[in-house]
Amino acid sequence: MRLIPLIVAASLFSPGLDAAVVISGTRIVFPAQQHDVAVRIQNKGEEAALVQAWIDDGDEASTPQSARSPFVMTPPVFRIDPGQGHTLRIVHAGDTLPTDHEKLYWLNVLEIPPRAEGATDQNLLQFAFRHRLKLFHRPDGLALPVVRATEKLQWSLVREAGRPAVQVHNASPYVVSFNDVSLIADDAKVGSWSLGGGMVEPGATKRFALPDTATAGHHARVSYASINDFGALVPGQADVTP
Repeated sequence: MRLIPLIVAASLFSPGLDAAVVISGTRIVFPAQQHDVAVRIQNKGEEAALVQAWIDDGDEASTPQSARSPFVMTPPVFRIDPGQGHTLRIVHAGDTLPTDHEKLYWLNVLEIPPRAEGATDQNLLQFAFRHRLKLFHRPDGLALPVVRATEKLQWSLVREAGRPAVQVHNASPYVVSFNDVSLIADDAKVGSWSLGGGMVEPGATKRFALPDTATAGHHARVSYASINDFGALVPGQADVTP
């Protein structure tokens, strides 16, 4: 059996399987008026790690060779010694981007651990950990402050393929991410339903499926926790249009 490299998404780590490379923050905001932004990366492990970084426009299967985005990384590949840090610089390459709303990209940071000392290709399974963070390119001078983005969300009850669903339309110029969304019936005794998390981009619509038995009534509301620029949860509620 030859050496098999496997890429494991950072969010799918199993117990006993951990990454040494840690990224400062959970998301990156790239102000349009800036030429570049810096991201701090640290190696919390006991061995050196080789890191490769790239940015894509939403393709989870992207590689440094196939990824598409108007950004370049400096440096794209680097080594971090144990207990040390490194500054990764993201540079806008100059392509034209929207000026009236945010644009979402993804930063990929692939950690390749060193080969175990004395290891051979026989019966060796090696894991490479990929961290994937949201990168928001944010135009300057947007009329609505980012902290008020959730005020522009429009919630409604709809049917999708004959099943009930909660629909949210994002009329704000910002990408809005949710940690959790719940629908609460107009009569609290009827019930509430946890719909999970997700994300809705500017001008886009997202639907959360409901159980077939859900009967929310005419004055239902949603309770949600949005995620701000610093990764903190911000609670909110809104009425739902029948």
